[in-house]
Amino acid sequence: DYAMVIEGLKEDKLDAAARKTLAQKAFQHVAGYDTAIAQYLRQDTDKLPDEMTVSLKKRYDLRYGENPHQPAAFYAEQNVSSKGDTGITWAEQLWGKQLSFNNILDAEATWRTAIDFDSPTVVIVKHANPCGIASHQNLTKAYRRALSGDPVSAFGGIVAANCKITAETAGEMIDTFYEIVIAPEYEPAALEILKKKKNLRILQVPLLPFSGVQARYLDYRRVKGGLLVQVSDSLSDEDINLNVVTNRQPTEEEMLDLLFAWKAVKHIKSNAIVFAKDMVLLGMGAGQPNRVVSVKLAGEKAGDKSSGAVMASDAMFPFSDSVEQAAEYGITAIIQPGGSIRDEQSVTAANNHGIAMVFTGTRHFLH
Repeated sequence: DYAMVIEGLKEDKLDAAARKTLAQKAFQHVAGYDTAIAQYLRQDTDKLPDEMTVSLKKRYDLRYGENPHQPAAFYAEQNVSSKGDTGITWAEQLWGKQLSFNNILDAEATWRTAIDFDSPTVVIVKHANPCGIASHQNLTKAYRRALSGDPVSAFGGIVAANCKITAETAGEMIDTFYEIVIAPEYEPAALEILKKKKNLRILQVPLLPFSGVQARYLDYRRVKGGLLVQVSDSLSDEDINLNVVTNRQPTEEEMLDLLFAWKAVKHIKSNAIVFAKDMVLLGMGAGQPNRVVSVKLAGEKAGDKSSGAVMASDAMFPFSDSVEQAAEYGITAIIQPGGSIRDEQSVTAANNHGIAMVFTGTRHFLH
């Protein structure tokens, strides 16, 4: 603002409106600086203070918000204690047109899911819900398996890998229309292949070494006139107390799939149900007010592949009907938090059908 101010002083044109604009900038800048200090001194994330400010700086304007009549912009939180854990906010866009409001929300959901897995994993998201997830040491196989979970919903979605995307994998990705592809690295040949898609956005996000748990942070949710603030749902595998409550113990293969499904269901909107087998998301039910309906949606999506699969539920079963429904689809093992006053009924139903059931003692609601 120096040039404008100098010119205004010379011509005596710094009127009240101009001074008000300059004052707003100055006070906001100082407020942001003080907020950064307060955040740095507040090291204990679990202790939420009586007073809190959040400092934001505009990254760029967006074409519009969720709908064309809503003006929107993307802001980055100015928090010195979160340096290095950049996430989607500081992703480098290597190719493609400007991101939209909905693109950023979906990209965040995709990347947050992908980096929750330690082995090479591919995640496909549509409207903030993962519709395809698969882990495999061969990334191309992981991609094929993730796509097989719901190839219809994948159209127009966002795909992410938690490791370097190879030319082979990129060659298969361009056969499906995606809005965005995200990865920590790309082979040069992979970028050449992906850039053949004119409308595809390519994002590169630095990946921190896997520590078994994502860094905890404060999660903000807007309501009119206020903010809901909570500590993020970031738990390590060691924080989960697995407890087999049925007569039958899960096999080693079932346990691997149960843990895979448990990570997957965490990123799906409540009421959430996941069917999985061989580290592949076969079907999911999301956002239903009735949990048994989510089971039916997951079963319908998985189809014949549900036989011999495992099931994860983000929260307890209030009744045994979800277990009975799972048995009809051929589910052989279930992982869920437990804690219902009718847990015994669900355990009995599982025993009656020879299903192994594991309690975690922790739920993963995502509203």
